Amino acid sequence: MTDLSKTSLHRRTVLQAAAVGAVGVSPALRSMVYAAGSDAPEKKEVKIGFIPLTDCASVVMASVLGIDQKYGVKIVPSKEASWAGVRDKLANGELDFAHVLYGLVYGVHLGIGGPKKDMAVLMTLNNNGQAITLSKKLADAGAVDGAGLAQLMAKEKREYTFAQTFPTGTHAMWLYYWLAANGIDPLKGAKVITVPPPQMVANMRVGNMDGFCVGEPWNHRAIMDGIGITATTTQDIWKDHPEKVLGTTSEFVQKYPNTARAVTAAILEAGRWIDEGLANKNKMAETIAGKAYVNTSVDAINQRILGRYQNGLGKTWDDPNYMKFYNDGAVNFPYLSDGMWFLTQHKRWGLLKDHPDYLAVAKSINRTELYKQAATAAKAPLPKSDMRSSKLMDGVVWDGKEPAKYADSFKIKA
Repeated sequence: MTDLSKTSLHRRTVLQAAAVGAVGVSPALRSMVYAAGSDAPEKKEVKIGFIPLTDCASVVMASVLGIDQKYGVKIVPSKEASWAGVRDKLANGELDFAHVLYGLVYGVHLGIGGPKKDMAVLMTLNNNGQAITLSKKLADAGAVDGAGLAQLMAKEKREYTFAQTFPTGTHAMWLYYWLAANGIDPLKGAKVITVPPPQMVANMRVGNMDGFCVGEPWNHRAIMDGIGITATTTQDIWKDHPEKVLGTTSEFVQKYPNTARAVTAAILEAGRWIDEGLANKNKMAETIAGKAYVNTSVDAINQRILGRYQNGLGKTWDDPNYMKFYNDGAVNFPYLSDGMWFLTQHKRWGLLKDHPDYLAVAKSINRTELYKQAATAAKAPLPKSDMRSSKLMDGVVWDGKEPAKYADSFKIKA
């Protein structure tokens, strides 16, 4: 670091100290300025795994725009082939962090869906923006939504195959919830397979599945390629639902707390940049469409990130609940209730045999204190509570209270 930049950082520290007044500089505020040494990221370069999906954007843009350097770290995005690969590389330390499915992190922590390892969720990367696609063949037979699918499956008896991206992940849970809300038992009434996101469209093209749940741009890509239709969006299942998270191991956070905080702050700021306006969203779409990232055409990405939806059957609409990366700070807090919801669904579908201590598990995984420090560094607002309340598509309210009762309350379950 040059003497000039040291002087500039020192001046900024003094100004910030003055701003908080006589009480001195809080640890969170100090995390903004790494000149002091003790707050400097212990590991300067970090490898962050991602799957080619629109919602990897804040991780990629933190690196591309150089926001990471502002926080004293260098993010190296690493394109991965499957969620199972992400899980394994996180667990063995090949990846420092990952853009990862919420439920995958919880599954690994509890030893379901892979080897058991203590994990950490540092922030939520995005809300909304996934969908359930049904094949054009099903749509032509009248299955254009959940009710139509249930009628067709009752009338034309055969094995119906649906794909999700990882057994404990978000897409599996949205798919199961939607099927069950429409009276279809996903475990007994259908065959469910696991397919990596970038392979969904190709598999549907050759007739390997009747429907799938995945993140964008692959639902829109299926429409563009004329092989599928959007039956529902995940924001219609749960408005402002948690989706991908910044995940790492508990061991990494213990060893490199300053690095974890710096990376969280950088990605938080990148999410804010994306959500700031049309020009930024378009630049993001152009960037992540590239071969190094999602490897698709820009027009497969840029419509739905602006809320411009079509279902592939002539219906178009503007969706106010499109994929958000920041949304004035509402997106990113790792709410304990969000993590607990995935546990209730893991129990509902038999992935967990017994009720865990829902709140204790969420508290051990979701690093709310570290997030609060990173948010202060990035000047992002914080919610009043570690829990939030949401009403899902079937009218059932989830608020994190009585999770065991909630998990047991569903008519269709394992």
